[in-house]
Parts: sequence; structure tokens; C-alpha cells
Amino acid sequence: MQNGSVIKRRDLLALIGTIAGSSAMYHAMTSLGFASESAYRGPLKLEGNPKGASVLILGAGLAGMTAALELRKAGYKVHILEFNSRPGGRNWTIRGGDSFVELGGFKQTCEFEQGLYINPGPWRIPYHHRALLDYCRRLNVTLEPFIQLNHNAYMHATRAFNGKPQRIRSIKADFRGQVSELLAKVTQQGKLDEAVSKEDQEILLQSLRTWGALDRDYKYSANLNASEFRGYARDPGGGLSADPLPSDPISLSDLLRSQLWRYLQAFSRYNFQTTMFQPVGGMDMIGKAFAREVGDLIRFNAKVTQIQQNGSGVTVSYVDTNNPAGVQQAAADWCICTIPLPILSQLPIDVGTPMKNAIDSLPYAASVKVGLQFRRRFWEEDEAIYGGVSFTDLPIRQIGYPNYDFNRNGRGILLGGYLYEGANSFEFTAMTPAERVKSAVEFGAMIHPQYKDEFETGVAVAWHRVPFTLGCAGEWTDAGRAQHYRNLCQIDGRILLAGEHASDLPAWQEGAILSSLDAITRLHERVVKT
Repeated sequence: MQNGSVIKRRDLLALIGTIAGSSAMYHAMTSLGFASESAYRGPLKLEGNPKGASVLILGAGLAGMTAALELRKAGYKVHILEFNSRPGGRNWTIRGGDSFVELGGFKQTCEFEQGLYINPGPWRIPYHHRALLDYCRRLNVTLEPFIQLNHNAYMHATRAFNGKPQRIRSIKADFRGQVSELLAKVTQQGKLDEAVSKEDQEILLQSLRTWGALDRDYKYSANLNASEFRGYARDPGGGLSADPLPSDPISLSDLLRSQLWRYLQAFSRYNFQTTMFQPVGGMDMIGKAFAREVGDLIRFNAKVTQIQQNGSGVTVSYVDTNNPAGVQQAAADWCICTIPLPILSQLPIDVGTPMKNAIDSLPYAASVKVGLQFRRRFWEEDEAIYGGVSFTDLPIRQIGYPNYDFNRNGRGILLGGYLYEGANSFEFTAMTPAERVKSAVEFGAMIHPQYKDEFETGVAVAWHRVPFTLGCAGEWTDAGRAQHYRNLCQIDGRILLAGEHASDLPAWQEGAILSSLDAITRLHERVVKT
């Protein structure tokens, strides 16, 4: 480095991520102690006698039901209070006939055809979320692939290429090819002599030719070699039409100005790398599987109104949402609370100032998902898109294609919009459900013109208006986590918190489960010692 300066680790990681992708950056983070694999090392073993201790769990999401399953197995007396009439919390699937009401009184009744569904909450499981995968195996939840990267899906920018969507394979191949050509030129001009040996430069040129699909002159051009990556103008065929025709690459300038390269990270980031999974039949198959084990412990339609504790136990006041006139109470020696913090921050709760400040400090991200039913699967029939995600700078941000029932006739469901954070999320949240669906159809038609003729019905979930969460997931900042995270997770008297917000994997089901396992391990240690 010039002037004797030393590159900072953060700058080094950013450089590695820019040049080699986030996968390489993640491995670099691991070697520097910044990242690690899941902490899960197999089924929990709670050794020692709980001596009849009782635990009241608030919330029958995955964190709450994990705690119930493991604590009952260890000999605790367990009871769960759940606001909804179903288990799972944000582990939620909407099917035809389902009804739900959001804040403001807007009621939606899903009219999807039988067998079709949308997951308004979590919709994919990374291969390294080992705890969730282990519970799926133990609870007999059948999984199938979730396709994050489909090279035949689209990238779309309203102000580039006259608004015409581009296939992911073309953008990916052209960006890689154009950058490879630039690097090859620099190498041939001797500009890397100080950084790369002569011998390694020769190897680098060979690798660039292969990796970037360059020709013998190290050019990225319209030829059959490049078309093997970006697609052909005419695909290989049979008989007299067998010869393929190469397609024309997009220029580097057009690629850069389009900004479509921003979406390429969506496939290489650690949490989205192949292989990903989804439960067969809908994400709520996981919640239902947990409920088969602990459903007898759950009191549904129980809205918590107050949480009190003293030196000997915890008392929780609640009302039946179907008959809220009378306040009821449940008591136990200990309480594990998994209520989302936007709800919990509004409840009277007997905890110390550090935990209360932590509860009050964490905002939840705004997120909206829109499910759209079409009379035919035109994305497969017309465009050969089977699963995966298309990306756009339109307010809907993403279009998700179903990863089930491939190549069948009849109706299908698209995730017509997935808005996460930002002004568009709040704008859609402020709309009525009908307005969200209408807007998703209008914007989606700019990518798939078939929307106009094929759309039938839709549902739209804005998480800030969902009564049992008031938000999608905890949105920590580095400063907020440094100030409040440990206080949020500490045992406060006889109360512990768990959930995705009490993890380093916010918005993921793995985070909810790992936080629960950590909480009950520390609780058990406390119980056995005392």
C-alpha cells in the first residue's frame, strides 16, 4: 500500500465481495472470525431434574413450540398461550377459504383454487439452517427444492432496454464476460506485474477465457461459446434446423447503466445459496408438525394483557379473543415470552429497565407480500420459467414463481410482489388490500403482459397491519444490537425472551429456533442449580 498504509479488514472484505462475490467474502469472514456456521449441533439434551418446575410460554410460533417440545421432554410442566386460532405465528400459509382481518378492519377471504397457496411469511429454508432442517426431519416434514436462482427468470429496469425484461442468464453471462475481457486486457498490458507473477498471469488469462467465455483474442463477442452461457438467438435443433445461432451480448456500458448487476448478489449471498428448501404443501406444514407434538399444551385465542412476576413465579393476564369481557390468568414458576416486540412493548410487563429499554428500542421491518392467482401458468407455458425469482426496480421488487406442480395445466399462483423495507413497503402498507392487489397486477404486467388477460384473484399481507406482530421481523442496527441485545436476551428474574428478534438471524425461522434453544438451556441451568 502507498504511504505505508494498511488495508482495513472491512475494506478487504468489501474488495473480496466486489471482485469474487459474497460466497468468497463469507469464507474470508470465517477465517477472520467474523462469521460461522449455525451453532446447532444436534438435538438438545437437558440433563438434571427440573423438580416439577412449570413454564408458561407466550406464543405458539416456532420459538414457543420448540421450547414447549423440549421442556416437556425434560420433565417440565408446560402451557402455551397463543393469540391466534392456529399454531405457527409467522409460519403461515394462506389457502382458498382462509380469512383474516388486518388493522383497520379490512377482511380478506382467499379465493385460491384448492391445492394452491401463498406463504406470506417465511417461504424458503437455506441448507445451512441446520436446526430447522433437523426438526423437519424429526417431525416428518417432507421438503422439496426451493429455486432461488432460475437463469431463465428476469431482471428488469424501467429505464433500461426500453423497459424490456432481460433474462438473468444473459445479464449474468454478459457482466462476467465483459469484466473478464477488461481484466484480460489489463493482464496482457503488463499492468498486473507487481501483483501477479508472469507464470500466474498466464494461468489467469487461461481462466478468464474459460470463465468469461472469451474468444481466442480474449474478446467477449457474439459467438457460440458465449451463447452457451447467455442463451442462443436460435437454440440447437434437429434435422435441417439443427444449427444454433449465437446471440448478441449487451455492451458493458449498457450493463453498467442499467444497474441490473445489483441483483446478481441475490444468488451468491450465503443465506440464498443453493440448495434451498420448502415444505411440500406450504410452509405451515412445519407449524402443524410442531402442533402435533405440543398442540395439547396450547390455549388458542388468548390475548395477553399483562405480565407480572415476583420472587416465586410469573402471572400472565389474558382475555379470550372470542369473548374478551372477562380477564383470566395463568401462572407458572417461569415464563418464556416469544411475543413480537411491537406487541410486547405495549403491554405492562414486570422486567427491569435494561430489558424494558431493549424491548422498546427495536423497530420491525415493513414488509408486504401479494399472492396472485392466474387462470393458467403462462410463465411456464409461454416463457419456460419454472420456479425462481425475477427482480425489478418497480415497487413490487420481486416476482416469485411457484416451486411446485411444475408443468401442469390449469391455474397457478405467483408471488406478485415482495416488498421489504423502504418507501414502497410503507406505501403499499397504507393501501387497502384490494389496492395492493390491483397495483401488483398493474406493475407485474410491465414484465409479464399476460397479467392483463390471465389474472383472477389475489390476497395481500402487509405485516405492519397484522395484529399479532405489527411488523415483519426485528430490524437491528449495529449500534442498537451493541446497546440492547444482551439485555434483551438475559434472564430477568423469572422471565426470558425468545424469537427471531433474540437472535443474530432476524427474519429467519432458524433464528427463532436457535434463540429458543439458547433460552431454555440457560433456564434449565438456572432451575437445576436453584
